Amino acid sequence: MTRIKMLSAVVLTKNEEKNIEECLQALLWCDEIIVVDDYSEDKTKEIVRKQKADNSKQRITLYERKLGGNYFAQRNFGLKKAKGEWILFVDADERVSKDLAEEIKSVIEKDNILRAKREVLNRRSRTIKGYVVKRHDFFLGKWLKHGETNSVKLLRMAQKGAGKWEGKVHEKWEIKGKTSVLINPLLHYPHQTIGEFLKRINSYSSIRAEELYKSGEKSGLWQIILYPAAKFLQNYFIRLGFLDGMPGFFMALFMSFHSFLVRGKLYLLTSGVIASLEQSEGRGNPPLVILGSEATPESILDKPE
Repeated sequence: MTRIKMLSAVVLTKNEEKNIEECLQALLWCDEIIVVDDYSEDKTKEIVRKQKADNSKQRITLYERKLGGNYFAQRNFGLKKAKGEWILFVDADERVSKDLAEEIKSVIEKDNILRAKREVLNRRSRTIKGYVVKRHDFFLGKWLKHGETNSVKLLRMAQKGAGKWEGKVHEKWEIKGKTSVLINPLLHYPHQTIGEFLKRINSYSSIRAEELYKSGEKSGLWQIILYPAAKFLQNYFIRLGFLDGMPGFFMALFMSFHSFLVRGKLYLLTSGVIASLEQSEGRGNPPLVILGSEATPESILDKPE
């Protein structure tokens, strides 16, 4: 008899006390929830433990592991720890709606039925190994319908052994096999204040600049000028970001600023102006990215009961 496949959800966190409770509440229908925390300094871990205590029938496991500017390694760690045959990756600022949850349960159920038929008929056929999901952004009080973010599609659910994550900051789940697209979107609530957005942009741009530097790419004056300008024109005019009003303008501006920081930091590295981005963060302040650092060994905080 064919066994029903189990679904594990994996969530990465770092100082996500504003998001993690709602994120976990939207995942309680999963068979297992794995939280990989990057040594949060706020109440993130306490909230996760409370969710575990309040939902005793739900398997919630909390791990603590240093990110070290390496998102794909953090996701692969969660992938390794998850016990499900299907794995769903969700960020702390994302929400799985009831419609999306029902759709996911439906496709897993259909996969079980098809697998049972193949076993009875003793046939082999190509099965779907992963699912791509659209993502809708809620930014500065409005759902964005245009610009770069409106076209985002992410491979977020796949069978555990289908592949692994690659890429430091713009990480991608590389799997072998057939994929399909889920109809219902993943709801995204990023950077609900401008300050949060700028802080995240600074962090991501450092990681991206380091990645480009290690790959041998260079930057100069024209790249620093043209890349951000092209990014703004693309998001605000070509992709109709202006139709989203002021939130669309701010999003296009911030995406352009991210491009400027990446190219500017890359220039500082390649020209030898600084030896590492850590030096540019300023003395007495903890750097957003430590170049060349290795993730520390993980330590488990809570084990499944």
